[in-house]
Amino acid sequence: PGHLYAAGGHPALDATPPPAWDLIDPDDYGAMSIQYSRGCPYDCEFCNITSLYGRQVRTKPVSRLLAECDALRGRGWRGGVFIVDDNFIGNKVKLKKEVLPAMIRWNREHRQPFDFITETSINLADDDELLQLMAEAGFGQVFIGIETPSEESLRECNKFNNVNRNLLASVKKIQNCGIAVSAGFIVGFDHDTPSIFDRQINFIQQSGIVTAMVGLLNAPRGTRLFERLVRENRIVREFSGNGTDLDFIPVMNRQKLVDGYRRIVTTIYAPAQYYERIHEFLKEFRPRRRRIRSRFRFRYVRALFLVTWYLGVLEKGRRYYWGLILKTLLRRPACLVHALTLAVYGFHFRRVSANETPATPD
Repeated sequence: PGHLYAAGGHPALDATPPPAWDLIDPDDYGAMSIQYSRGCPYDCEFCNITSLYGRQVRTKPVSRLLAECDALRGRGWRGGVFIVDDNFIGNKVKLKKEVLPAMIRWNREHRQPFDFITETSINLADDDELLQLMAEAGFGQVFIGIETPSEESLRECNKFNNVNRNLLASVKKIQNCGIAVSAGFIVGFDHDTPSIFDRQINFIQQSGIVTAMVGLLNAPRGTRLFERLVRENRIVREFSGNGTDLDFIPVMNRQKLVDGYRRIVTTIYAPAQYYERIHEFLKEFRPRRRRIRSRFRFRYVRALFLVTWYLGVLEKGRRYYWGLILKTLLRRPACLVHALTLAVYGFHFRRVSANETPATPD
């Protein structure tokens, strides 16, 4: 057999080349991506981030981050920019002292060309200063790994930053600051009982988390979960990369687990529950007044027509669509674009979830 040679540690991010934006046509994309940091200070059992990138958060210089924003803006991009960090708030001190103030100045100087999205941990809700700075810097959405409302399962997977807190209150606090929360949820932990499916549904509905990504627990190579399940002789196939597949033998009856997972997905994306969640979100959401500078395109008019045709005429849940539009116009007209966008997401989620067929161990 050959030898495997690997360098110790992790490379500094200031040595990574900037994206070659000149090789793409920005009009072909719905959002752009840049990166500020790698690594996460937490060590969840099922997550391979720490094995890939480590627990020490490494960052790019602020000047480098802004240079990439300049380059992206120079290519004519206006709109959503996803900062694809493992945990954007992994180094909160530097964020508050250097990064976010610089982003706020940059946004003001360039008339707010971007609406930033990123991934954070739930403890974002614990830091009022950080929340306000992120909102002022133009962050309109964060993705958070909530995983489960079960404290037993959170402790099992070492997600201790989510325990001993009111998760619902934390989510709503972030929403109140004008930052929407999308989140990941998992079923299949050893401590999960059949009650977890209703608990997940109830939490998702009460939270107003419209984009709720629910998956079955998986054990990628390199994770502590994979190592534990190997010791317990429970790994049955390679991780497929699909959150709808099972690659191990669960404690819960596997068919009961898969059926419960399917019930969560079909319930939360059914028109009645989905639109109810949009209403709950808009009730809490307090967006900052900011205007993303984008060029008018005829395709926007075409998109509005198609949205109204498919969701307001053809889809069986069209009454929920019209109820959302009417209520938003009457009570929260400034949030109409948010309401329309989330309605379109729901149409997509329903189509995708209808075609999901989870693979289970034989």
